[in-house]
Amino acid sequence: MIRIAELRLPLAQADAPQAPLAAAAAHRLGLPEGAIARLAVFKRSFDARKAELLAVYIVDVELADPGAATALLARFGDDPHVQPTPDLAWRPPVAAPAGWQGERPVVVGFGPCGIFAALVLAQMGLKPIVLERGKPVRERTQDTWGLWRRGQLDPESNVQFGEGGAGLFSDGKLYSQVRDPRHLGRKVMAEFAQAGAPEDILWVAHPHVGTFKLVKVVENLRAQIIALGGEVRFQHRAIDLLLEQEQEAQVLRGLKVENLQNGEVRELPARHAVLALGHSARDAFALLHARGVAMQAKPFSIGVRIEHPQGLIDRARWGRHAGHPLLGAAEYRLTHHAGGGRTVYSFCMCPGGTVVAATSEPGRVVTNGMSQYSRNERNANAGLVVGITPADFPRDAAAFEAMLGATHGAESLQGGAAHPLGGIVLQRQLEAGAYALGGGGYRAPAQRVQDFLAQRPSTALGEVIPSYQPGVTPADLHAALPAWATAALREAIPAFGRKLRGYDLPDAMMTGVETRTSSPVHIQRGEDLQSLNVRGLYPAGEGAGYAGGILSAGIDGIKVGEAVAQSLLGH
Repeated sequence: MIRIAELRLPLAQADAPQAPLAAAAAHRLGLPEGAIARLAVFKRSFDARKAELLAVYIVDVELADPGAATALLARFGDDPHVQPTPDLAWRPPVAAPAGWQGERPVVVGFGPCGIFAALVLAQMGLKPIVLERGKPVRERTQDTWGLWRRGQLDPESNVQFGEGGAGLFSDGKLYSQVRDPRHLGRKVMAEFAQAGAPEDILWVAHPHVGTFKLVKVVENLRAQIIALGGEVRFQHRAIDLLLEQEQEAQVLRGLKVENLQNGEVRELPARHAVLALGHSARDAFALLHARGVAMQAKPFSIGVRIEHPQGLIDRARWGRHAGHPLLGAAEYRLTHHAGGGRTVYSFCMCPGGTVVAATSEPGRVVTNGMSQYSRNERNANAGLVVGITPADFPRDAAAFEAMLGATHGAESLQGGAAHPLGGIVLQRQLEAGAYALGGGGYRAPAQRVQDFLAQRPSTALGEVIPSYQPGVTPADLHAALPAWATAALREAIPAFGRKLRGYDLPDAMMTGVETRTSSPVHIQRGEDLQSLNVRGLYPAGEGAGYAGGILSAGIDGIKVGEAVAQSLLGH
């Protein structure tokens, strides 16, 4: 088949695009319309840069005369918009013999990375054991609503922990900018669609599923893993590594696992374990550091959630076409390079969504964003965050003692490299400060944009009603973030208003704090995807610093699952 990119149609033709696309494809190839036997849409996006909004397509076409394709592709050899359709199929690199009774690999964590690591291991016949500290997705959802509606937090079952991972309570975005030469992202999308996600995720430019639909998708993926011989053990937390010395290397021989339902602790033999921990498994990061697993501090971002009326964003993005049913709720992506070298950007933008309480620890406030598939809530929200580096992390032993319960050797790092757990110390400081500023009960501090820019506390809300539950307290967010971060935000908001009309709306609401943008640690691994200094341990996904969202975490899970299978089967 032949792939043609950049085919453009007027928005009016996008409701029924097959015939006009076939005509446009034939014209692009210099062929009569009858020469196109079949056409499939691979991707559809919209171009809003001109007054006439256009639908932009990538299509795959099959010629009525298949033999003509080779000569035609040769004629367009230098045209990047006319190329052979790539092979998107996933093929397992190895497969266990039928009836495999050998070592079973272990997957720790059942978010997007853990799900896809376990899925491909099961599809290769290796019957993985999954350890998930949280609860099954429907019980987890009930516990999460308990925080939002009643201010009651379950530290083991919340937005961060449980089946589906942090990505479950989000917009369910399925797009990424990671390099994907093997098209593993397509396997992630295809598995989601087969498990019940909307079919349009396979061809819209910025696919999303939404939380309610993700619940059933995750359940169906779990059922597939179990049907293939895998096992998922909920409320089982890995609390230690069992290591042995072989020559000059540390080697994994098992995990110590606590059953959170009854407190029972057992040893689980394992020589191959995928660590798909997620970005908030702070106790696990501290354990790995204590066991000497190679890791280092990594950059992430901190800031707030900002909310605008969705209609304002629609008009700013789509102009007179705002409200067109094909367009849906508009998204945005903004970046500003502030003075002092700081970068401010929008993060995890949720059209027609809500700001949610996302803490996993008592006495701390964390915000995140979430949308349903319909994206029909009144507000748009996004993270408004400032990039930080390990140079910004605390280094004093007292801070480590207060936030980690131990110094972890911080006193030896004065003036040297940042401590691997320094980012966690900073996150906890900011989250505890936001809890206090919100007045307790997991209420969050919030401020009108006009007040924030004027550096005065908000005393009341404006026309934009914040969606965060269990509720907000008008405050001054300068007390919730470092001065260099608030200075960068004050510079960026007017700049964003010049790029996206209305972004600096006086009554737009800022709710703090957003601290879980990505993992604060990087658990180092080699080319074989194993830990640099513990054989058999496979750091993976967002928690280990190798992904940033559902799709990239799923891709990394597939890659690590393949690496485990190849090692286990001797390839």
